[in-house]
Amino acid sequence: MATDPRAALDRLIAALEAHLGAAQRRRGDDDPAVEAAYAQLADAFEVYDEALYTAHDEVTPFELPDDEDDEDDDELADDEAGDHLDDEPGEGLSSR
Repeated sequence: MATDPRAALDRLIAALEAHLGAAQRRRGDDDPAVEAAYAQLADAFEVYDEALYTAHDEVTPFELPDDEDDEDDDELADDEAGDHLDDEPGEGLSSR
């Protein structure tokens, strides 16, 4: 069953507003309310994007990151953060 793009847009706007509200009331880095609002926003975006494409053969200029991409980015950041640990003292530091 195809979703009406207007209804999907309304849901996306509501999800954006809910996410903003959750972010404003954040209670720490791993606030479950913010995480839930993020997930609802991502779902609403995907539904809107699909409805827009189905009804009008049009897409948005946005892309949601894959969970795998996030894990790869985290591993890369960890690797880069640890790179300096193998350096000799003073190596890798720039002089000013």
